[in-house]
Amino acid sequence: MSKKNPTMNDVARAAGVNASTVSRVMNPETRGMVSDEVAKRILLEAKKLGYRPNRAASTLRTRRSKVVGVVLPDITNAVFPPILMGLEEGLRQHGYLAIVVNVGTDEEEQRFVLNRLLGQQVDGLVFATAKRTDPLVLECAHRGTPVVTVNRSEESGQVSCIVSDEAHGMRLAVSHMAEWGHRRLAHIAGPDDLSTGHSRRLGFQSAVRALGLDPDQCVVLPSTGYTREAGKTALLKLLAQHPDVTGVIAGNDLVALGCYDALKALGLPCPGHLSIIGHNDMPLMDMVDPPLTTVRIQHHDLGLEAARLLLHAIESPAAPVVEVALKSVLVARQSCAEPRSADPAQ
Repeated sequence: MSKKNPTMNDVARAAGVNASTVSRVMNPETRGMVSDEVAKRILLEAKKLGYRPNRAASTLRTRRSKVVGVVLPDITNAVFPPILMGLEEGLRQHGYLAIVVNVGTDEEEQRFVLNRLLGQQVDGLVFATAKRTDPLVLECAHRGTPVVTVNRSEESGQVSCIVSDEAHGMRLAVSHMAEWGHRRLAHIAGPDDLSTGHSRRLGFQSAVRALGLDPDQCVVLPSTGYTREAGKTALLKLLAQHPDVTGVIAGNDLVALGCYDALKALGLPCPGHLSIIGHNDMPLMDMVDPPLTTVRIQHHDLGLEAARLLLHAIESPAAPVVEVALKSVLVARQSCAEPRSADPAQ
């Protein structure tokens, strides 16, 4: 016969306290109401007995599962793990856990995953997959499910979001190129249906005008995605159409690495022939050749802030929708230099 699972009352008797005190200690949000000495004694007895809180019973009692769903587009993209780490850290501080799913870009797959998460009675959802117009995000908002988007925004204004200040980041990148003396710039833009691609493109164009560069000599070329392959294809096309360009600001670091691939295939040096700036500052960007100058985003803080926004939405359903934008910084490395002497502008 299997041994009966220990209950909260068993822990209370072993620790010499009331069951209500045990309940407070088992909830990270109320543990501070109990003295450290008593809390340590309760946790020790709970560990000895093998006690685990009954989350199903708690959900029925409080109508809260203390679980949230996190929807990622590509877990292999090095941008997302630090966001996820910050998110989980912020959730754990309040006794919440995350169910993380990786769904790609297929809308039907995203809908399947969303329905499964809602079936798990999650208290809220964090979308890192959001498009500028996203029917799944709006569907959740309309049914009253607390929703936050992270790293990307949805433009309906119905859900809160935490993003990087894209205009500020692109101003830093264009300014850096201008300080080196570049006047013929190009931006290889990310997908325009994503807020990151759209906002960085607008930020590039705004920075060009603000810094007094000639917009006719600064071009924008869209890429098909945030991948090395897309970056390589885009740069080969760019150099064929605009051979006088001396500096490229890529939509993200993966696109920038694709630019490196294209230059290598053509036998052209970076930064001798072309200066390149990325965006995100993924891990190991200081280890590539040459080390990549890039705009560093506060990924961990994006995750922490997403947790804060979502927990606030869970606790206060009538709270106003907000957009929080974190400042980025430029990390100067060795992928930028003065324009090549063959530049017609020199």
